Amino acid sequence: MTKRVIEMPDLGMGTFRLEGKTAYESVKMALEVGFRHIDTAQIYGNEEQVGQAIKDSNIPRDELFITTKVWNNKLNKNDFIASVEKSLEKLQVDSVDLLLVHWPAPSNNEPMSEYLTELLKAKKLGLTKHIGVSNFTIANLKEAMQTLDSREIFTNQVEVHPYLTNTKLRAFCAQHDIHVTAYMPFVVGKVLNDQTIIDIANKHDATPAQVVIAWENANGMTTIPSSTKRKNLEDNFNDKVKLDDEDIARIDGLDCNDRQASPDFAPQWDQ
Repeated sequence: MTKRVIEMPDLGMGTFRLEGKTAYESVKMALEVGFRHIDTAQIYGNEEQVGQAIKDSNIPRDELFITTKVWNNKLNKNDFIASVEKSLEKLQVDSVDLLLVHWPAPSNNEPMSEYLTELLKAKKLGLTKHIGVSNFTIANLKEAMQTLDSREIFTNQVEVHPYLTNTKLRAFCAQHDIHVTAYMPFVVGKVLNDQTIIDIANKHDATPAQVVIAWENANGMTTIPSSTKRKNLEDNFNDKVKLDDEDIARIDGLDCNDRQASPDFAPQWDQ
């Protein structure tokens, strides 16, 4: 099987927990620095600010890759498409590049076949170029593939970082040519203070953040770190670090299953 070519930039700007003016300014700065991949979601409550920052940047739409995600209370045939249209209105675009189901956790226990059928419908209606999932386990993906051809699942956006390498899930995704997008790469800043990461950063005359991003990319993943500071955005965007096999092995060895995102509606995670 020929591996799918992913046109999504391997580095994006995440907007989780960014609100109001902070969200607007952060996205505006990220676009000025050179980011062209912006990730948001209905539940973040910042699609309007993200959309305004994108509009004010005057960057041609075809140079941008925009992702948003449908929330749990819209995972039904009555609300799904209308919610996507509302997201597009807030983002001030005719379509997004990638639309994800945020969690396999519908508020009213709708079957996965229902909301994935609606997800595919959104693509057929031209509301999104690609479709995918987020926070799906191996079991979730197996169920999803009963409704969607695996080639339709553009990515699975999940938590992956040096403290949670998620190896089994990543291997399953690779087996089915499902790209992995890694969120929370810095473990809410914790991994940036790890001595192993710092040592590798010193070796490459780089920042710890650059090392973590390089590790994500070396493992074939896209990642979407977030920052509100221009200097950090500039550092994150600088892809000068090329890790060697020893570096990667040392970082792999930091895995300690330190998961950050596990709400009460989360699925049974792969171990």
